[in-house]
Amino acid sequence: MEYDSIVLLTKPCPEAAKQPAGSRAFQLKRSIDVILGLAGFLVALPLMALIAVLVRLDSPGPALYTQSRMGRGGCSFKMWKFRTMVDGAEAVLDQHLAENPAAQAEWDLNQKLKHDPRVTRMGHILRKLSLDELPQFWNILLGDMSLVGPRPITAGEIHHYADRFHWYTSVRPGLTGLWQVSGRNNLGCAVRVAMDEYYVRNWSVWMDIDILLRTGWVVLRGDGAY
Repeated sequence: MEYDSIVLLTKPCPEAAKQPAGSRAFQLKRSIDVILGLAGFLVALPLMALIAVLVRLDSPGPALYTQSRMGRGGCSFKMWKFRTMVDGAEAVLDQHLAENPAAQAEWDLNQKLKHDPRVTRMGHILRKLSLDELPQFWNILLGDMSLVGPRPITAGEIHHYADRFHWYTSVRPGLTGLWQVSGRNNLGCAVRVAMDEYYVRNWSVWMDIDILLRTGWVVLRGDGAY
């Protein structure tokens, strides 16, 4: 599938496309998402309120922001996160890349920068502990995301998947996943894509449980988080 034809799939998702797959295993996956997602949201609510205040105090701008990401069926959805970047982040990035060829090469390879000038002081802490992702419990409850799955990508990242994109869109993207517990940002895009395909091809409830258990340890260590 060519990139231009893939982009045509980046549309808002009708309600029918948000429904879980018909198999009992996938219905069980959705049930686990709702139960654990609701529990996680309620438990994290006081912490999220504190983080929202700290983000506002640290730098000008809203505490939360949304970004369009690709979901199941190639449909777009608004993913919630705590703001970890300065206002006008895109302009800051453009200037930084224009002035630093090495940073441009790093960005072209991974769509990430290890030393990103856009990230705030509070943002560094939130990213290190993965606390910026907590609002995505709401996306899970809405049915846009799952607890475990491929990490949500932007439309600009679709070309990295090429003819593997259909594997990505066959499941809901996850709050955590095989990529996160295997190195995160220390891994390149090609490895991430291969891991997403492996997850979808070999998915089971037990794999999800294993990834969830490993996620806690990875978050505590802060491996690959920046």
